Amino acid sequence: MNTREEQLNAFGRLLDIMDELRVKCPWDRKQTNESLRTNTIEETYELCDSLIRGDNEDIKEELGDLLLHIVFYAKIGEEKGAFDIQSVCDALCQKLIYRHPHVFGDDQADTSKKVEQSWEQLKLKEKGGNKTVLEGVPAALPSVVKAHRIQDKARNAGFDWEQREQVWDKVLEEFNELKEEIGGMDAERMESEFGDLFFSLINAARLYKINPDNALERTNQKFIRRFNYLEERTIKDGHSLKDLTLEEMDKIWNEAKAKGL
Repeated sequence: MNTREEQLNAFGRLLDIMDELRVKCPWDRKQTNESLRTNTIEETYELCDSLIRGDNEDIKEELGDLLLHIVFYAKIGEEKGAFDIQSVCDALCQKLIYRHPHVFGDDQADTSKKVEQSWEQLKLKEKGGNKTVLEGVPAALPSVVKAHRIQDKARNAGFDWEQREQVWDKVLEEFNELKEEIGGMDAERMESEFGDLFFSLINAARLYKINPDNALERTNQKFIRRFNYLEERTIKDGHSLKDLTLEEMDKIWNEAKAKGL
């Protein structure tokens, strides 16, 4: 690994390159916070994909892409006279020190749960910070991630099950309510109950230390691998998926499972 001096030199080189691109490159020169925003979201998801796959080379590359965006936004802020990369780093350092009194102060927190509870309490006390426990949950978060974050914040405020096993009664309750509404075929009520069931399942995932978004994405990737195998196998045999019965498809699907796909 590189020394701290080498790391700082590399970051300084990145800042120098950004300065030059902003002056000499027509594309980089015309970018704004608004034009970069959607690309930043895309880069974040690409990093998440690399993290799930555990591909260190891809993780390194995607971290670089995301770091570029951070430096870009800081450069735009500097040009506006609003902030620069130093003030971004200084604000972050100040926040980290303030929110870790058990490291930089005299507080005691010997478990990660205590640290999380302290973190949420300190956020509420910060000047200009969140006035309510759930106010800090970004409205634009994807629904699964948002549900998990809401539940986590409520837990840190003490609103949680006494025993995690109790959540399964809630899951069963929501499942039965959904079945009842499906019998009536009222689209709005079915959607509402489906949402309640999702929320309770995400709550169960949280209680059992399962990241629901990661879990669902792993299943997405597993389905893609198996379905691709089904399609490729069918084409190799000179057929089309539409020519196969569900039983025939299921047989090939089980072949994919047996291969560990």
